[in-house]
Amino acid sequence: MQNLISNITDQILGQRPTVVPMQPNVDESRPMHSLVWMGSTDVQYVEKPRPVLTDSNDVILQITASSICGSDLHMYSGTLPNMKQGDILGHEFMGIVTEVGTSVQNIRQGQRVVVAFGIACGVCHFCQRKEFTACKTTNPSNLEKAQYGHRTAAIYGYSHLTGGVPGGQAEYVRVPFADVNCLPIPDDIPDEKALLLSDVVPTAFHGTELGGVSAGSIVGIWGLGPIGLMTARWCQIRGASRIIGIDCVPERLQLARDALGIETLNFKEVNVLQELADMFPDGLDVGIECAGFDYATTWKHKIEMALNLETDTSDILTEIFTAVRPFGRVSILGVYVGTTNHFPIGMMMEKGLTVSAGQCPAQKYWKMALEKVKKGELDPSFIITHKKLLSDGPDLYKRFNGKEDGVIKVFMQPNPQVHA
Repeated sequence: MQNLISNITDQILGQRPTVVPMQPNVDESRPMHSLVWMGSTDVQYVEKPRPVLTDSNDVILQITASSICGSDLHMYSGTLPNMKQGDILGHEFMGIVTEVGTSVQNIRQGQRVVVAFGIACGVCHFCQRKEFTACKTTNPSNLEKAQYGHRTAAIYGYSHLTGGVPGGQAEYVRVPFADVNCLPIPDDIPDEKALLLSDVVPTAFHGTELGGVSAGSIVGIWGLGPIGLMTARWCQIRGASRIIGIDCVPERLQLARDALGIETLNFKEVNVLQELADMFPDGLDVGIECAGFDYATTWKHKIEMALNLETDTSDILTEIFTAVRPFGRVSILGVYVGTTNHFPIGMMMEKGLTVSAGQCPAQKYWKMALEKVKKGELDPSFIITHKKLLSDGPDLYKRFNGKEDGVIKVFMQPNPQVHA
């Protein structure tokens, strides 16, 4: 119902022109395979026409690897609004440049690149401040402007709130403003590491920036999916003294202990707030939310979400606010899209909490993160649990969403080519 209402409203409000077209021109005579959204819990592997250069600042990328982000599951489950049948999914991808627009200066044909999930023009004043996911020129959605007061950057393979741009869970993708949005990858860094620079690595670092994690910090991380696990690794690199990961999925908790050596709490087995209060009577320095709006834990939020009285739950945020010390910091990385009831604003104010949130401007952190990978200080591939083909995507979405088969992070490669 929410998706239907948002799509009707989107049609009524229409779209504003963007600085370059966000929908690529396509060659109907040259098909490619891709993963598309056809409805709630319905992702299909189908043929779509191949994109072609649409603007002089474009490149065309032949995809070598892509992944499913935890935020993609909000679309899969049908809770992220303004999705349309046939949308090509995926904002985590990399590949080889096959075509280059005439105005592109720094990216060459044949180069291996990873692409930032948010599409930035590089010219507007937000981009000039390195606030790339606030780019004001790439998202045509008037619906987002009406809901949030401003537009944010377009995102590949995501809701039409963020532009509805065809994503990279495909064999080919068009990348606008290639000089801004492509990061060249050295030959000695494998795809398994490079792919994660598209989103997971910079987003996790962004979470530690928002939370002000520093040497000696005591940090709690709610949600040990790919982002939560990578956030824990960045907390280690930044010198946090104690890191406690909170989740209920056995495989995630085990990986956190085995690969990172951090402390964990299973919220289905213990009272998290009581455990944290016993461990840290004064409270955590930093709480980082890596789960998102879907996970109601109390009956009042479950009922209100079921009745469409709210779109997002604040249950996890309430728990974090309670666990963090006065004048502590809260970082919100999990996706929130609408409204929530019973938000503990009094607790936030009276405890003097600093609360920060937002989509990561990946390009801002790229060079630093790539250098960490090159030096061996960061090996992000530890979160990859499944290596499959793109055609396995529908099943991988199902398993990831259902927390089945130990799926934490998937690495998908296109099937052997059947198209010329």
